[in-house]
Amino acid sequence: MSRQDFRGVDYFDTDGLLTDEEQMVRDTVRSFVSQEVVTCIEEHNREGTFPAHLVPKLAELGLLGASLEGYGCAGMNAVAYGLILQELERGDSGLRSFCSVQSSLCMYPIFRYGTEEQKERWLPAMAAGEKIGCFGLTEPDHGSDPGGMVTHARKSDGGYVLNGAKMWITNGGIADLAVVWAKTEDGVVRGFLVEKGTPGYSTRDQKGKFSLRASVTSELLFQDCLVPESSLLQVEGLRGPLSCLNQARYGIAWGATGAAMACYDEALDYAGTRIQFARPIASFQLVQAKLAWMLTEITKAQLLNVQLGRLKDSGKMRPQQVSLAKRNNVRIALQIARTARDMLGANGITDEYQVGRHMCNLESVYTYEGTHDIHTLILGQDVTGIAAYS
Repeated sequence: MSRQDFRGVDYFDTDGLLTDEEQMVRDTVRSFVSQEVVTCIEEHNREGTFPAHLVPKLAELGLLGASLEGYGCAGMNAVAYGLILQELERGDSGLRSFCSVQSSLCMYPIFRYGTEEQKERWLPAMAAGEKIGCFGLTEPDHGSDPGGMVTHARKSDGGYVLNGAKMWITNGGIADLAVVWAKTEDGVVRGFLVEKGTPGYSTRDQKGKFSLRASVTSELLFQDCLVPESSLLQVEGLRGPLSCLNQARYGIAWGATGAAMACYDEALDYAGTRIQFARPIASFQLVQAKLAWMLTEITKAQLLNVQLGRLKDSGKMRPQQVSLAKRNNVRIALQIARTARDMLGANGITDEYQVGRHMCNLESVYTYEGTHDIHTLILGQDVTGIAAYS
């Protein structure tokens, strides 16, 4: 029973920290999610299908590549972009994942590292939702250690020949373009734009997921796949893909907060109407303690997000600060979803309510774009100066 009349969660007047334009963006996307997403997402989650009909609407609202300037993009600031992802994930993590991959992992590297020809060819079409992108970094045997990738690119007449595989790729099966990272013969990581239909390039969708079921997750396969020299991005080393991941992780910190808000809102509403022992369960101390804890953690996450966004807009944000926000906000969102599921009792395991779906989705969000443990070690290295993972 996903709420279409979502009231928002703002205990510390966080709205007072937002500009009128930022609030307008948030309210527009909030209305879109309530009217267009929550009305269909449970069916797509049940069937394991992606709500592709929403893509043109996302584009019409300017949500694809929203933080980029020019090329048909909206040029919003970082806080507005974060609020977009917060509201989209309030609807479903899979929809936010689609937007994150399209914007932060595909359009961003083209915008930052692409040639002018690449930008003109791809960015307007991607902003319009006419072309879909995916990001190929993770491999079947190399997740947390992307530097160990075995996908390689051999220089050939007129371009490069790619061989290898990428795994757990959001949008893979529906993508018109893949941003693929591979090692060249000298061991340097380079980025390539690989178009759908290129000989030697194929995809295979992941089946049997209990998480992110309304999202397309695929394996990318490259077998003697020749891509032209013009497909090469102008960046060398892991700083290329890691800079993209930093953009995506920023958005995840906001998105997970939206999922937490959805679960809290549903649990609060349920607690006020569920009668046990002749009284609503909201009147019991244990239930009130859970709601108070949820509200506190959401409020902390909201304040963290706004400050992180201001740092990003001022050019002062560091990757380690993004790790802190992603690590904290996803963890508390998952805990809030589990607590809300507990409060709904048996009802919490049915898709008549949304908490179970958010709980399962957040298990994936907890893992991707850097696991909780990896972000812990990033912070540990930052404060001690000692790398514990290498």
